[in-house]
Amino acid sequence: MIFDQFLLATSVLTRLPVPPAVPQECTVAEASWAFPAVGAGIGMVAAIVLFMAASFNVGEASSALLALVAGGLLTGALHEDGFADTLDGFGGGSNRDEKLAIMRDSRSGVYGILALVFSIGLRAAALVAIGSPIEASLALIAAHAASRAALPAVMWRLAPARADGLGAMAGKPGLASVIVAAAIGAFVALGMLGPIRGAVAFVLMGFGTAAMAHLAKRQIGGYTGDVLGAIQQIGEIAMLLVAAAK
Repeated sequence: MIFDQFLLATSVLTRLPVPPAVPQECTVAEASWAFPAVGAGIGMVAAIVLFMAASFNVGEASSALLALVAGGLLTGALHEDGFADTLDGFGGGSNRDEKLAIMRDSRSGVYGILALVFSIGLRAAALVAIGSPIEASLALIAAHAASRAALPAVMWRLAPARADGLGAMAGKPGLASVIVAAAIGAFVALGMLGPIRGAVAFVLMGFGTAAMAHLAKRQIGGYTGDVLGAIQQIGEIAMLLVAAAK
């Protein structure tokens, strides 16, 4: 069952082909404990790309951007798309229904475009500021794992904003899944960044998650898949910025 849940989490968070043998009774909510474990794998792929690019002396900025591209290709830019849609909806809608309608629209507006520019720019700049390819690679693993560790807590704390959306279909995680996900995310963060920097990064990421969750509750009454994507992006940015701090 544990492996089945890991496979389901992998199929939700990545574009990797997953064997169609996952039991139908296995829900996304039950599998959410594995989100940070899948995130660590995504971060590892991005880290390998960064380290290899740096080994060929293509430049720090190019290496950082190639690592972000690798992560985006592996996930299908799932979270980036959610971040853009969330900012478009929250910034462009005048009421809850309008915000949800805009978030469901596949077209990107100015808020969404700015969100992508800032997300990619801040993450790339942080990786360049870290300097060492090894340290930047470790920071990528920590950021990808920890940022996804926050998602089960949001799914547990908030109600789905739509009756027919991803949140409603995913179900509500149990407290055990929330705790296990947080423990995995914290363990990876502390292991990759060191106990002090890892703890500071994880706590700041938690504040960012809480702030975005509070905003989503006020704006649309709960969470959607797009909101989860936005929270992941905010968490990843926060982790990398702390890793880059001197």
